[in-house]
Amino acid sequence: MKIISSYAYPGRNIYSHKPVVKMVVDLGEHYDTPTKSINGLNDALLKVLPGLGRHNCSKGHEGGFAERLEEGTYMAHVIEHMAIEIQNILGYDIAYGKASRSDNLNIYNVVYGYINELAGIESGRIAFDLLSSLITGQDFNFEGEMKSLKAKCVQSDIGVSTSMIKKEAEKKGIPVMKIGDGSLLQLGYGKNSRRIQATLSDNSTCIAVDTACNKTLAKSIMTEYGIPVPEGKVVRSENELLQYCMSIGFPVVIKPNFGSHGIGVSINLKTPEEALEAYKIACEYEDTILVEKFIKGNHYRLLVVGDKVVAASLRIAAHVIGDGESTIAELIDRENRENPLRGEDHEKPLTKIVVDKVVQAYLKKQHKSLDYIPDEGEKIFLRENDNLSTGGIAIDVTDEVHPESLRMAVTAAQVIGLDIAGVDITVSDIGIPLAKAEGAVIEINAAPGIRMHHFPSHGKGRNVAGEIVNLLCPGGRRMSVPVISVTGTNGKTTTVRMISNILRGIGNDVGMTTTDGVYYNGECIRHGDNTGPVSARAVLMDKRVDHAVLETARGGIINRGLGYDLADVGVITNIQEDHLGIDGVYDMEDLAFVKAVVIEAVKKDGYAVLNADDEYCMMIKERVKSQLILFSAKSDNKYLQEHINHGGIAFFSDGKAIYCNDGDQSRMLASLDEIPATMGGILKHNIYNALAASSGAYGLGTELKDIAKGLTSFKCDEKDNPGRFNQFDVRGIKVVIDYGHNIDGYKHVLNSLKEMKKRKLIGVIGVPGDRTDSSTLTIGEMSGNCFDKIYIKEDKDKRGRKAGEIAELLKRGCRLGMIAESEITIELSEEKALEMAIANSEPGDIVVVFYEEYEPLIRVIEKMRNSYEKTGLIIA
Repeated sequence: MKIISSYAYPGRNIYSHKPVVKMVVDLGEHYDTPTKSINGLNDALLKVLPGLGRHNCSKGHEGGFAERLEEGTYMAHVIEHMAIEIQNILGYDIAYGKASRSDNLNIYNVVYGYINELAGIESGRIAFDLLSSLITGQDFNFEGEMKSLKAKCVQSDIGVSTSMIKKEAEKKGIPVMKIGDGSLLQLGYGKNSRRIQATLSDNSTCIAVDTACNKTLAKSIMTEYGIPVPEGKVVRSENELLQYCMSIGFPVVIKPNFGSHGIGVSINLKTPEEALEAYKIACEYEDTILVEKFIKGNHYRLLVVGDKVVAASLRIAAHVIGDGESTIAELIDRENRENPLRGEDHEKPLTKIVVDKVVQAYLKKQHKSLDYIPDEGEKIFLRENDNLSTGGIAIDVTDEVHPESLRMAVTAAQVIGLDIAGVDITVSDIGIPLAKAEGAVIEINAAPGIRMHHFPSHGKGRNVAGEIVNLLCPGGRRMSVPVISVTGTNGKTTTVRMISNILRGIGNDVGMTTTDGVYYNGECIRHGDNTGPVSARAVLMDKRVDHAVLETARGGIINRGLGYDLADVGVITNIQEDHLGIDGVYDMEDLAFVKAVVIEAVKKDGYAVLNADDEYCMMIKERVKSQLILFSAKSDNKYLQEHINHGGIAFFSDGKAIYCNDGDQSRMLASLDEIPATMGGILKHNIYNALAASSGAYGLGTELKDIAKGLTSFKCDEKDNPGRFNQFDVRGIKVVIDYGHNIDGYKHVLNSLKEMKKRKLIGVIGVPGDRTDSSTLTIGEMSGNCFDKIYIKEDKDKRGRKAGEIAELLKRGCRLGMIAESEITIELSEEKALEMAIANSEPGDIVVVFYEEYEPLIRVIEKMRNSYEKTGLIIA
């Protein structure tokens, strides 16, 4: 048994509309071995993973999976449940999973949900290795593996604050993207998006954050506004420290001037010896040390969001309570192990208590040590600072804060320049004004933690994450930009380009992905095939973009999922034979299932756009959950007419013009003669593309006059539609470059060429190596029945084929047609084949090349033009 591959799908995909891991496993001789046939396996599984006994499985009740084990279920199914249970043990709430056999008897796809990608991938690996060891009787250090994985997960998790903000945004229907490996989130798409890292929003400037981090500077600004702060000064030596302590008098507080989370902070220091020890501790974290007058009282955190305090907590320092038997060290260990609320760093509502030099110094100050055994009920404080990050707890006091303190906290945040801030106040009673109680604002914090407010140890939890999301994304503010996703077998790129042209024509800033690059307002910002989720994310992250037009290819959907959450419009141009036998897609029904993901992932009030002339598009029509627009090049199409009769929106052509019917009346957009891309109706495939583009733009709310303007200004040339039936003149020979690469693509181009034919048609043909033999032969036969002369070339990327293999198949196919063998030439180099075709043609002939790489062919055309100009062989 072995793992072949493992991949995480972060977005909607063909397996689920939630994130999943797909693990491909080779079960070898155990591909059909039921669990009951391996002696002791079921008992061993439940002993190592007792939680499996609670899994429902297909039985629909707790314990259902254990019943399946007794009946004898198969190994892939077991791995699925083990991977889910391992994630449950790690603290992730996962329930979804399924396992299915591939075309190979031994190989299975095991699919299951995940929250943390690392946990998802590694849980599958551990499940597989554990099962293998149980089957073979080999030792496996499950506890060690889990301990190691848990530590890695703590480092890779986004943290409680970030996860709560993410959850609140998703509740409001705002798409959320995690950027990078840290905790940076983008809420929404394009121009309307906002970014936040933990609780630090994109409203806060670097100056504001730096000011808050510089405690001395922040205090000086707050003083200017009459906010009481402790007297203090930055010191840089022990002598300066002692001199200043004597001048302000003990007790004092010593802390790093640029510190956070209470790290290196020592308070209520009453002697020079304590001050010197605290100074040394603080110097381990920073070289500028702040000394302040100690303010007596309780410690409170007021959380400011925008122009109000949304939560307040009384913070109590880390402590343990004696049982009369255990040492302080043992009590700390027990609290960390047994309190389910405590975790590593910001993993859980409370942080585990860490024993460091500050703890030891404070115990020493109390004349105690870690070996001290407190009496039963005796409370031992471990620190004087009360940060949750150092093991403290919080009690909600939001309703008890005096109005003057509320006003002062908001003022402090605003004068520093923070829209989200944690204002720390020390005062005897939060219900008394600071001035009256001789309290003070101790410091102000950028990116404050919000765990204490959501999960106080006592009192009411406050939905601070919701308040933050409301600040960044107030009601009525659009958080996304219109997203249109286009898939299909043929016509995707042209349709996307047409839609982009329509939208740009009315002043929009359009981000676009295509097979040849990522574009912003027509400028290519990244070259190459960019039809997958990574490219889609690049457009949606771009703060310049106000409309996203995404070409979404089959391969990206299968292997990576979608790069967006929900589209406003999903378009399927057509579903024709292509790429069958690859990635588990073996027939047209499989292909239709893959393409359908695009129309499923559309907002309920959005539009799915389907080709009514395509039988497979109509087969998946029932999977549409949004509104529907149909298009057809046949005005009498039965699906189209039925849709119109039921009040549906439709776009169609009668062979002379394109029309829109909004369920009430039909209106003409433009005649085919006015749409350059159709060449007066000769290019039938571009009639379909124009219909698909019109439907998609209409679904985004574009007015018909603007759609017509975009269609009539769009040309099939190097500028608007490179590589799609581009025409060039070389000494009177018409050279056509097109990306046709499958049966349907060839058919449309060949039919158009027949209508254009004046003299001879010369074809430079080839297909990608991953096409089936049968489809390659069919393309050859079609070419043999159309062209007067054929040059067969091959792609540089053979896609697993041997050199010359595709060329021989195409030649065999051509011979099935009417062309004579003497008119067929094999020249594997694409550039050389085109050069030969042009050189052996005469004025009035049409040469078409179905290309792999566009730019080299443009250079061939330019070279031959220049060559003819130099020799004077120019024919008008």
